Amino acid sequence: MPNRFDLTGRRALVTGAGAGIGRAIALALADAGARVAVTDMKGPAARAVADEIGHAAIPAEIDVTDAASISAGFDAAIAAFGGVDIVCANAGISRMKHFLDVTEADWALTMDVNAKGVFLTDQEAVRRFLAAGTKGIIVNTASLAGKVGDAVLVDYTASKFAVVGLTQAIAKSVAAHGIRVNAVCPGFVRTAMQEREVVWEAELRGLTPEAVRQGYVAMTPLGRIEEPEDVADVVLFLASDAARFMTGQAVNVTGGVYMG
Repeated sequence: MPNRFDLTGRRALVTGAGAGIGRAIALALADAGARVAVTDMKGPAARAVADEIGHAAIPAEIDVTDAASISAGFDAAIAAFGGVDIVCANAGISRMKHFLDVTEADWALTMDVNAKGVFLTDQEAVRRFLAAGTKGIIVNTASLAGKVGDAVLVDYTASKFAVVGLTQAIAKSVAAHGIRVNAVCPGFVRTAMQEREVVWEAELRGLTPEAVRQGYVAMTPLGRIEEPEDVADVVLFLASDAARFMTGQAVNVTGGVYMG
């Protein structure tokens, strides 16, 4: 039987791929045979991951809040690979504050990156797929916070619920063209972002950072902190032919923290 996880000949673009989950996604796609445009707002970070992958990757600097920047990133990927088949809209930011401390500026920036950034990236992807006649694949990075609200992740929660809704709406909009759109919802993932969040949450809740980490483990039925590769492997599945009849889904990758 053919290996349905084999992405040989596919061309992928991943946003926010300079570190953390995005880096793991880029590596997983490349390991499966895809050529990958490693994009990030931080150009040196994108270049470092592209160098880590080798000849099958190129770096590109993309600001996902800027449609022109996204378009230029797609141009670079298409110039290098001849097209794009898989797009992973992964770029995102977070902060932790009590509800009444969240400012309009906080709200605007989080929604700009996490919600508008996914919208603009997916919109550009669909335009390119349609222009090329490609039955493309989109995988968005949502979050556990896109399924369950958190008292100290107010704007982040709202933005990730938006990603889940966008995923469903876009999937219905483009299904007739054979374009699949899904999302992953990671839980407590060991990344630099999580390290910042652990410190913030400890200060907000009057705990030690280690107590916060142990709390994450206690809430996870599978009993450990999630690794970026746990998410990347599910993205690989959604980007492969093994998920050929899945669209509009927001797949939980939380170790059992959320089972709905």
